[in-house]
Amino acid sequence: MSKLSTSQLLLIAKSSYLALLAWVLLWHLWLSPPVDISLGLMLIFWVVPLLFPLKGILSGKPYTYAWSCFVLLLYVLHSTTLLVVSDTERWLAAVELVLVLSAFWFGLQYAKFRGKELGIGLKKLKDKSKD
Repeated sequence: MSKLSTSQLLLIAKSSYLALLAWVLLWHLWLSPPVDISLGLMLIFWVVPLLFPLKGILSGKPYTYAWSCFVLLLYVLHSTTLLVVSDTERWLAAVELVLVLSAFWFGLQYAKFRGKELGIGLKKLKDKSKD
């Protein structure tokens, strides 16, 4: 497998993140709307967290891609839980898991390599803190 360029990593990470956002909306608005809870509350809980880093994601800021992984962990937890406990939404959860893991992995790779290009790697930050 050939090594991906930083711009390719950014494209895949951004596409995965936006696809996850679209998937969450599609899931809760059309494919399997909530029955026991209001749609508005469901959308606030599942869509709003994805909106917090959206400006930085669209701008291609490596730091945003790095910290957005903390937000993505909520969706990893959600999808893996549903894979185990829900027969009716298992396929929806499987798609969510693929999208979230793709956004997670490629986002981290983009942040790592773009940070190195900009000279803001972890080692550099550690050296500055010693001064």
